[in-house]
Formats: sequence, structure tokens, C-alpha cells
Amino acid sequence: MASHRRPKQPSRTRVTVLTTAAAAAVALSANAANAAPSEKLNKDEVKAKVDKLYEQAEQATEKYNGAKEKQEKLQKEISTIQDNVARGQQDLNKLRDGLGSLATAQYRSGGIDPSVQLFLSSDPDDYLDKASTLDQLSGQQVEALKKIQDKQRELAQERAEATEKLQDLASTRTELGKKKKEVQGKLAEAQKLLNTLTAKEKAALAAEQSRASRSSTERVDLGNDSSASGRAAAAFAAAQSVMGSPYVYGASGPSSFDCSGLTSWAYAQAGVAIPRTSEAQATIGAHLSLSQLQVGDLVFFYGDLHHVGLYAGNGQVLHAPHTGAVVRYEAIGNMPFQFGVRV
Repeated sequence: MASHRRPKQPSRTRVTVLTTAAAAAVALSANAANAAPSEKLNKDEVKAKVDKLYEQAEQATEKYNGAKEKQEKLQKEISTIQDNVARGQQDLNKLRDGLGSLATAQYRSGGIDPSVQLFLSSDPDDYLDKASTLDQLSGQQVEALKKIQDKQRELAQERAEATEKLQDLASTRTELGKKKKEVQGKLAEAQKLLNTLTAKEKAALAAEQSRASRSSTERVDLGNDSSASGRAAAAFAAAQSVMGSPYVYGASGPSSFDCSGLTSWAYAQAGVAIPRTSEAQATIGAHLSLSQLQVGDLVFFYGDLHHVGLYAGNGQVLHAPHTGAVVRYEAIGNMPFQFGVRV
């Protein structure tokens, strides 16, 4: 037999909460529907935002490159110090072994001189500080003891230096990780924006990029700007040989590059070592105005100097522009030029 009991009514409080939540959901849906058209960016707006993100990614890339370069330098220095410490410890052991042989010889001849016993102490410095005179020691013994003292001091200093550099290396690795994460975040944000475009808009952007990239295979007419030193000309020729190579952050050749990776690689092919980062490269020579530039000179852009390329003549720069682009020529006027530097 079916029950005819009335269903339990929800409490007044529960009805109020449900009603409020439902109203809020409707309002949010309405707002989202109304906001959606205004939030949709057109192709040019997306490109402008993406270009800005690429610029920010390149800024972080140069900091990443600096941290990476510092890490490699510290690793080499630490390795050298550790090798020195190992060799120094071997030398110290030999000196102590020599004193041990002296002590054995004295014992066989009638007993160990108290001063020789002190030679074998782990702290000969303490003995010298407390000794009232060295007259009781032979010249040979004094010389041996001083060698041990000098080697102990040297080892202590090198171990302290190694410890300091290891701490610096740990900090540098942390900084490297942060900058890498920042670069990846900017690139991911840019890709997210690009994904909002329609297929037609993506095709239009791709066509623009293709037109820009095609110019990378066209040789610049150097005109009257062809004057360049032998090494600058060789560096420029090396950069020309990799036109069309993709921009990849942190890369320095031979198949992909970021901006300073291209310039440092090109000069390395000419037998010239220059710093890895654009900021450091800007310090290696006197600053040149636009009218003073010669082919192969380094050219720097933006106030913080986070972008660098090679002057190509006729107001053109040969550079690795940004993610999604390739090594190519571009008009210097397309970016805020700061100054040039002759290597």
C-alpha cells in the first residue's frame, strides 16, 4: 500500500540559499555571455600582446643565459679548486711522512727529540705560537715545519673558497630555474593567446610571418656600408650562413639561436670570444651611433639592452628576433636602437 505522507519541505534557510545560488549562477551566465564578445581580441590585438610577451620572454632569456654562464664558470672554478686541494693534501701527507721518517731515525739513535714530537702534531701552528725559541730546532727541521704550516694554510683557504663557491653555485642554480620557469610561462601565455584565433586569423598571421622569414634568405645590398674589419666580416659571414635557423631561447648554435647566442656564436667562428649575454656584450667596446656603424658591428636595442644583432649595412640588422621566428634581416628602425659596439 502506497504511502500518502506529504514529502518533507525544505527549510526556509535552505530555500533561501538555493534561490540565491541559482540567481547568482544566472547572473554570472548572463555576464559571461555579455562579456564574451568584448573580450574576444582580433588578430592584430592578439599579435600585439603576443609580441609583448615574446619581448618579456627574451628579457628573461638573457637573465637565464647570464645565470647559465655563471653556473658553468663556477663549476669549472670549483673543479679546479677541488683538484688543487686533492694535490695539496697529497703534498701535505708527503711532508708529514718525511717528518715521521725523521722521528723514526731519532728513535733508533736513542730517542725522539721533543721538538720532533711536536712536528707530528696536527696543529704545528700552535707549537710555534707557544714556543719560546726555535734554537732547539735544526735549520732543516724549521724549514720542514714551515712547509707544513704553509700547506695547511693554503689548503684551509682553498677549502673555504670552494665552500663559498658551492653556496654561490646553489643560488645560481635556483636563479636559473626561476628564469627558465619565467620564460616558459611567457611563451605558454603567448601560445594560449594564439590559440584563441580562428583558423583564418592563424593563416593570416602565418602568412605575415612567412613573408618576414622569406626576407631572411635575401642577401642585403651592402652598398657603401661594406667596410668591415676582417674578423667582423668573418663573423657576419658566419651569421649569414645560418639564416633561416629557428629562434630557441638559451640556444647558441649551430642549428638554433637566441639573439646573443647568434652573435657570440658568429664571432666564435671568426676566432673571437665575446660574452654570452647581450648586456655583457654591450660593455666590450666604445658605443657607436647609427652613422658610425660598419658591417659586423654589434647593435643593441631596448633600454635594458636585452636584444642584440649584427649590423648588415643599409640600416639593416641580421638577428635572431624571437620565438616563432628565424634568423633574418630586419630594418633597424623596427626596434628601439640604442647604440652599436665594434668588437
